[in-house]
Amino acid sequence: MLPVVWRRTKQKLFKLVSLTVLPIVVGIVLSHFIDSPVSASDPVPDSQEAIVALADIPLAGGETTTFIRSSHAYEQPSANLSEELIDLHTEGDVAFEAVFVTAPATVNPGLGPHFNNTTCAGCHIRNGRGLPAQGQLLVRVSQDEAIAGSPTTTTHYQAEPTAPGDNTPPVPGLGTQIQDRGIYGAPPEATVELEWIESMGQYEDGTSYSLRSPKAHIRLADGSPLPDTVKTSLRLPPPVFGLGLLEAVSEGDILAMADPEDLDGNGISGRPNTVWDVRKQSTSLGRFGLKANQPNLLQQSAAAYLGDMGVTSPMFPSADGSSDIDADTLKTATFYVQSLAVPARTLLNDPVVQRGEQLFDRAQCTACHIPTLRTSTHPEYTELSNQTIHPYTDLLLHDMGAGLADNRPDFEATGSEWRTPPLWGIGVTQTVLPYAKYLHDGRAHTLEEAILWHGGEAEQAKQAFREMPEGDRQAIVRFLRTL
Repeated sequence: MLPVVWRRTKQKLFKLVSLTVLPIVVGIVLSHFIDSPVSASDPVPDSQEAIVALADIPLAGGETTTFIRSSHAYEQPSANLSEELIDLHTEGDVAFEAVFVTAPATVNPGLGPHFNNTTCAGCHIRNGRGLPAQGQLLVRVSQDEAIAGSPTTTTHYQAEPTAPGDNTPPVPGLGTQIQDRGIYGAPPEATVELEWIESMGQYEDGTSYSLRSPKAHIRLADGSPLPDTVKTSLRLPPPVFGLGLLEAVSEGDILAMADPEDLDGNGISGRPNTVWDVRKQSTSLGRFGLKANQPNLLQQSAAAYLGDMGVTSPMFPSADGSSDIDADTLKTATFYVQSLAVPARTLLNDPVVQRGEQLFDRAQCTACHIPTLRTSTHPEYTELSNQTIHPYTDLLLHDMGAGLADNRPDFEATGSEWRTPPLWGIGVTQTVLPYAKYLHDGRAHTLEEAILWHGGEAEQAKQAFREMPEGDRQAIVRFLRTL
């Protein structure tokens, strides 16, 4: 009970500080974030001046933005939530951190019998990404189409309970995700061990670098190796803040950014994924997940409950129609990730950062990592509507080349395509979780390494980075660290 009381108290304190202290501190905060000096003798702006000043800054999450860039940067509620929604957000926080146990139990029963973790927060550490370790790194699997038959975009396999919303042919006994832990009496479906393969490279100026890639060694419960006919894909849990804003971007705006035939001739041909919507029982635009294989956050949440913890819900019930959590719990947990604030950018007036931003654009990185989007009308929460945001994504699929390919299709995404990940808040990734890694499988120790893994449609951008002098490369990385 104490943790729940503390969370509620923390939210009440947040509101109290926001309402009583904001006029005093906002001038200092803004000065820090635009990197201009502050003197103790400077006049303190009133709340109206603060609002005007805020309007002049490219706020990453619009009115939802938080200025906290500490280890708790990803855990802040959207700044524009009403008191009622703050309370709902707090309830969602409790649901997100709830630890599930085996049935029967009076609180949070339903874990397993196979699972990867016992809580949502166990994968998304402090609402950020996880580490490439057991319980956090997931392995998606599917049967070779030559054996199982080629799926279509309208096919929805759910022969196994670990295949929610997935159209890939499930592997008998595994479904479409390996659950490497089991409750008492249920051996894990498989064990997963990673071997890291190192490779060397060199910049045009002669500076050398080292990259690593993972090789998974998977053995089934009986000790036998995973058959070669099974396709695998390593997936690191991504951050969960700002997702409600991405859900509010209109489908038309996303489709308008697509250029599957590369008609503009820039070598970038982003295209949408078409996925299965369980509620509509029809196909829909995919926008969530590393391959954009989920259409909305409610389905994404329900799929995570089932696939990661073995917890059923009304969207993905047990065979007898029952579920471990009810619709209200699912909706509350979903609202939590919908209503998490986006950290503000910092050091806006730093000349090195400004040069890095220009170089980032000049290298065509912004052809996929679109800096600015506008949300439309969110169907449920006006706080997410009509916001100018800066997520640095187009939510589209792009061919990233053989180096990053997992060779496992997912709806219309090919084995070498990935959705452009948002870059907002990436600068505090290792502040939130020291030693956190980057890219879909955690192979990159640094942002520099992540850039060097780009290929396919991003090959020219990577080569431009490789050919830059060291000072320019550092400027780009410095810019990214301010997002």
